[in-house]
Amino acid sequence: MFHTLKFMTAAVVLASASLPASAETLSIEGGGSASLTGIVPQTWAQFTSGAGYDLQVSLGQALTRSAMKVGAGQLDLAVVPPPAYGAMTRGAGPYANAADQAKAFSGNMRLLFTFPGGSFHPIVWADSGIESWDDIKGKRVYVGPPAGAAANQARGMVREASGGFEDGTDYEGIRLPWEASSQAFQDGQFDMYIMSAAVGQQSVQELSLQREIRILGVADDIVSGDGWADYLVDQAVRTDVVPAGTYQGQVNGDADQNIMVTVMMMGANKDLSDEAAYALTKSFFDNLDAMKSANALLTRLNTDEPFAGANMPVHPGAARYYEEQGITIPDALKAE
Repeated sequence: MFHTLKFMTAAVVLASASLPASAETLSIEGGGSASLTGIVPQTWAQFTSGAGYDLQVSLGQALTRSAMKVGAGQLDLAVVPPPAYGAMTRGAGPYANAADQAKAFSGNMRLLFTFPGGSFHPIVWADSGIESWDDIKGKRVYVGPPAGAAANQARGMVREASGGFEDGTDYEGIRLPWEASSQAFQDGQFDMYIMSAAVGQQSVQELSLQREIRILGVADDIVSGDGWADYLVDQAVRTDVVPAGTYQGQVNGDADQNIMVTVMMMGANKDLSDEAAYALTKSFFDNLDAMKSANALLTRLNTDEPFAGANMPVHPGAARYYEEQGITIPDALKAE
């Protein structure tokens, strides 16, 4: 039904023979290869050489660490979750042990564009006895990797969907690297798997064909409520939907299921030249249709709200592109 590009989780360098002689190599880090945090930068890298830039992509990275590397000038670009950048500016959360350094590095980062990250699929086995959010009480729930903002976003979704369940009190939150999570679920190490994947991702389809699954969607009345709206703003996420019929082995696949999708920022070091920032931003939007054709999982990318969820100042080079397109940059995102 869907086709995906094959990725390596180590650095992937496009063949230099196909690049213009003047192409400049830039380093970029992304998330897991099955997530849009990895798929977007890898697919984008196929088109930036036409703008004169060769992106050397490394996937499977902890994005909280990648953000620090960009701020330190050790990396040109990285996918950055807005909550991670917000924590950097405060020297909080995963950066609490290096607060002064994190705050200083956050001032060295600039935004090129945003895009949707992983859609959080709350998955249980169909025969697990879990049919509603109430049924996860006392259960083990995978919420994300040991480091990063994903766990807080997932716990927030559980809290809103269940009417107040808290990790450590009502259920046990399990944290493992993304790469180990699917096998751990199949091995029975937790009862609910909050899987980050693009809607329609083949890895979810394969899981559902191996053994029937149930996706616990968030009820419509909760999604339309003030609590959910506050959660979306607080965690820089958006509402997403798994349309009916998406996965063959989904027992409740006869109805749409409300879930949430993260917002991700393409962050750059502030010393990236204005010329490069402009060319890279333009290459992303100019080639968006071609990127969607290259990978069907990108068909849900849109440019309707280019700054939704963003909290990083826009790079002056990227700002030039937006100004040419007549797109207004919010005052809060204008670099000093």
